Amino acid sequence: MRSERARLLLTSCALLVACGVSSTQGEERCDLLLRGGTIYDGSGAPGFVGDLAITGDTITALGGLEEWRGEREIDARGLAVAPGFINVLSWATESLIEDGRAQSDIRQGVTLEVFGEGWSMGPLNNTMKEEVVRLQADIRYDVEWTTLGQYLDFLVERGVSPNVASFVGATTVRIHVLGYEDRAPTAQELAAMQALVRDAMREGALGVGSSLIYAPAFYAGTDELVALARAAGEFGGMYISHLRSEGNKLLEAVEELIHVAREADVPAEIYHLKAAGRENWGKLDAVIERVEAARAAGLRITADMYTYTAGATGLDAAMPPWCQEGGHDAWVARLQDPETRARIAKEMSTPTDAWENLYLAAGADNVLLVGFRSDALKPLTGRTLADVAAERGTSPEETAMDLVVEDDSRVGSVYFLMSEENVARQVAIPWVSFCSDAEAPTSAGVFLRSNPHPRAYGNFARLLGKYVREEKRISLEEAIRRLTSLPAENLKLHRRGSLQPGHFADVVLFDPHAIQDHATFAEPHQYATGMEHVFVNGVQVLADGEHTGATPGRVVHGPGGRRRQPGQGDEPH
Repeated sequence: MRSERARLLLTSCALLVACGVSSTQGEERCDLLLRGGTIYDGSGAPGFVGDLAITGDTITALGGLEEWRGEREIDARGLAVAPGFINVLSWATESLIEDGRAQSDIRQGVTLEVFGEGWSMGPLNNTMKEEVVRLQADIRYDVEWTTLGQYLDFLVERGVSPNVASFVGATTVRIHVLGYEDRAPTAQELAAMQALVRDAMREGALGVGSSLIYAPAFYAGTDELVALARAAGEFGGMYISHLRSEGNKLLEAVEELIHVAREADVPAEIYHLKAAGRENWGKLDAVIERVEAARAAGLRITADMYTYTAGATGLDAAMPPWCQEGGHDAWVARLQDPETRARIAKEMSTPTDAWENLYLAAGADNVLLVGFRSDALKPLTGRTLADVAAERGTSPEETAMDLVVEDDSRVGSVYFLMSEENVARQVAIPWVSFCSDAEAPTSAGVFLRSNPHPRAYGNFARLLGKYVREEKRISLEEAIRRLTSLPAENLKLHRRGSLQPGHFADVVLFDPHAIQDHATFAEPHQYATGMEHVFVNGVQVLADGEHTGATPGRVVHGPGGRRRQPGQGDEPH
């Protein structure tokens, strides 16, 4: 601990002048001084009691700063002082348009939202823009952008509290070029898809992301994924994937990701690591063995996870991908054809390795309906598929199809699929970081019209409260490393993820003895508590547990990102 403190003090002293710190007669000055907190720099080293100085948007010094004075000072005694948390998989793409404060995540210490699980908010063509508008549910907005970089700038110009970054979606570029067709691209089409990836990388994308259980991503072959990942790799980007299977073909899906990483010569990450379905819970050991063997062979393979035993998606994940070819309207039309319905119902209830059947993996009693577009169906929010089916006097399979047709949507659903034992074991894996896989709502207004998965409000606080403090699965310093410097290193982020002089001042202060999640599946709109202060780029967005309303978030670039206008994003790498 002493050597670590000495390193930090030496580094601080070396950078004081470079960071513009003023001094008079031996007294150093800064804009903000956090006094007497227990500092966890994100490296995994034990915390130490000290001070942290911020000037403008930058950390200027940390350690024993008794001779320093701040224009403003905060008593941090009894609090952990850490880098801002990185949400590796966020679906705040629309919630930030509605409310840029990202209240549910800011109140847990998240200072960077990372988007792009298969679908990204660009690049879009006119047909895609029209579809985005037509399928909107509770949150309504005009699509005022075309490219992914323009979308990220759009958010920042509107004002957002956290920083934002994104992968470019493999699904998005496929729809852009091929639409919803179930076929391989021609050589020309694949080149066009690669060109879209390259354009997004130049704008700052972190890499390319896929989500292979969903149509039309399901239609992509491995060679297509390698080609897209290789294009991202030209700019230092990575490949990240919702695997082709998290259940019956989990091990084969892990091997596919490793193959893509090897062939494209890029790092790769598994989105929301899990073994889904009771019969697959025992596969976690084999997954860990395969990833660690690949890592030992020189590949950089990592994963992220959320801290719950249930996932959340739509009823499309309960139906075979062939019935969704052609897009949403074609799917809904097939669901109204009696002969096709009979075939779909049979396939939904028949075990298979050919596609990822979340309905069968969970069971109708364990599928919770949480998001409808139609006011007429919103009273069903929070009920199980089995319960609604019994009330209607139809089978669960028929009920699922009827609900999609009636709501003209995929119908937001929660699937209980994982074991608590596996979740706890994954928390202890050193190459796993954390994600919410959810929006970042406010517990008011339009957000109350649907029920999110409780991970939207509690994922990160649950890690620190349940798995660190209560169950002691990992130490606090290790949890902070996995929330901060590990994802920052994986994503190749510039001056983020660590408390170091010269780094951007994304800093959180929380009470490790009190931080706690409160959201439940029955009552998800409940903020976590115990996070006291949050700073994004040196600006306070949470003060004494309450949001300040500030929106200092910026675009955070991947390694190939272009220069932005001052104040909009990071400096180039």
